[in-house]
Amino acid sequence: MAKKSGGRLVSSAGLVNYYDSDDHRAIHISPIAVIVITVVIGAAVFVLNALF
Repeated sequence: MAKKSGGRLVSSAGLVNYYDSDDHRAIHISPIAVIVITVVIGAAVFVLNALF
């Protein structure tokens, strides 16, 4: 059986794996923050929908 190198997915048809980028200038958001923001926005939409 052929050995896979590096454990990365094989890109085909010119597709690029952008998640391997180590750009330190990029914005980094923790998964917990995304969940909290989503819950807050959902609650705000629910409340505003109930009021109006």
